[in-house]
Amino acid sequence: MKAVVLVGGEGTRLRPLTYETPKPLLPIANAPFLERQLRWLAGHGVDEVVLSLGYLPDAFVTHFPGGRFEDVTLRYAVEADPLGTAGGIRFAAEGVDERFLVCNGDILTALDLSALLEFHSECGAEATIALTQVDDPSAFGVVPTRESGEVIAFVEKPPKHRAPTNWINAGTYVLEPSVLARIPPRLAVSIERETFPRMLTDPGRLFAMRSDTYWLDIGTPEKYLQAQTDVLDGALGLPPAPGAREKAPGIWMQGTSAIDPTATVIAPLLVGDCVVVKPGARIEASVLGAHCTVEAGAQVVRSVLHDGARLAANAETIDTVVGVDALVDTGAVASDHTMVGAHALVPAGARASGARIREKG
Repeated sequence: MKAVVLVGGEGTRLRPLTYETPKPLLPIANAPFLERQLRWLAGHGVDEVVLSLGYLPDAFVTHFPGGRFEDVTLRYAVEADPLGTAGGIRFAAEGVDERFLVCNGDILTALDLSALLEFHSECGAEATIALTQVDDPSAFGVVPTRESGEVIAFVEKPPKHRAPTNWINAGTYVLEPSVLARIPPRLAVSIERETFPRMLTDPGRLFAMRSDTYWLDIGTPEKYLQAQTDVLDGALGLPPAPGAREKAPGIWMQGTSAIDPTATVIAPLLVGDCVVVKPGARIEASVLGAHCTVEAGAQVVRSVLHDGARLAANAETIDTVVGVDALVDTGAVASDHTMVGAHALVPAGARASGARIREKG
């Protein structure tokens, strides 16, 4: 079965992390997010995926040499100009003449795709949307349906207490190839705001399936950090990362690391290969990528360190992401969803709260 994954966005809310790495290639618990998506798709019978690309397309080609990931064949559709979600789907699915899946490249989910496909078949649908439930639908497009699942309306960002439902578009679709004919070629078109609403004039063609399974949009610093903890807590099953071994309850290790016996480690925790943690350091509810160093007295709390990141003596990160090979220098403190870019420097003694740090050391 084929799938289209929409990975063309610039990931602006996660800058500076996304200046060099596209959002879908950022790690979630030490595994690139897109690799997690591809394994999820493969687990439901998908063997060919078209990546709908726009921003930093060469990064994807480099990351997947030979156009494969495990048992999945990859193809690339690179948009010269942004085409929107529907335009991007039509461009990427050119030549597809069978039922196919579509998913957004920033949604972490355990959705049962096989159940979605079965529901689509039972309804005789032309298109089926997965729905997820949220407490506050005011930031989303809500999708009221009939008892059968047939979509009856789309309501964009309704006030919380006036929303007709709290079930929202979850960003995963089953489409028949006939849907492609509904999308004008070579134009920027939104499938959520244009294509699907127009299908309502043709009753019995558009359905939606509700699912209470795990779902998270990872596109903000807060949600990107939450995704790490959710995965450590088993939202997608355990172990939380390939090759991870549980050395103590909630303490997961990949490869071989050197953690000083006087260091404090508090679950949930994932430590990558070749990590060094020095005496008196503290690591709590965090993810450390490969080759990270945490010097004496430093603290890593509810934070993510990408590969090669370093905390000097007595430095602290709290609710912070530290990019590849970046340095939080002696006594510096980064907190409150600070994003430290790849190779960047938080100077010794500095205080960064909610900051976006790109300057390189």
